[in-house]
Amino acid sequence: MFKLPYHYAESLIVSASPQALFSFVDNHANLSSHMGRSSLMMGGGSMVTEIDNDLGQKVGSHIQLKGKAFGLNIYLDEVVTQHEPPKLKSWETVAYPKLYVIGNYRMGFEITPQEKGSRLVVFIDYELPRGAARLLGFLFGYMYAQWCVKQMITSVRKNFVTRQ
Repeated sequence: MFKLPYHYAESLIVSASPQALFSFVDNHANLSSHMGRSSLMMGGGSMVTEIDNDLGQKVGSHIQLKGKAFGLNIYLDEVVTQHEPPKLKSWETVAYPKLYVIGNYRMGFEITPQEKGSRLVVFIDYELPRGAARLLGFLFGYMYAQWCVKQMITSVRKNFVTRQ
């Protein structure tokens, strides 16, 4: 994928080995569960996640999400582009996603060992949507990207003891 102009990332330190942390975040259901619940950020809508036979855990594996946001149909297809246990995973959209506040994106995480655990960095690189939705992206894209990353971080925080 080409260079994407917008970026957001957050990190936290987790009291778990890189292997245990990677095992948790490599399970896409643990990171994307927020998309399956109705939320204000999704305008009361939600998405269903479909994962291929490789469970999103191999390079080339596909993850599709479809549903509604603010009453509009949304859809995207992601492919895993990097998978290096226990330190790195990334995935990105293929084709053009049917979203309204961001366009193509790349997401992922990096894990580095720390003295008493691991540091997790979750990131998203994205572009604004094309056409008429570009204004929506300009107004809300960063907020949506931030929300997605924060939801993933929160999922990890709920499952591991963390420290600042």
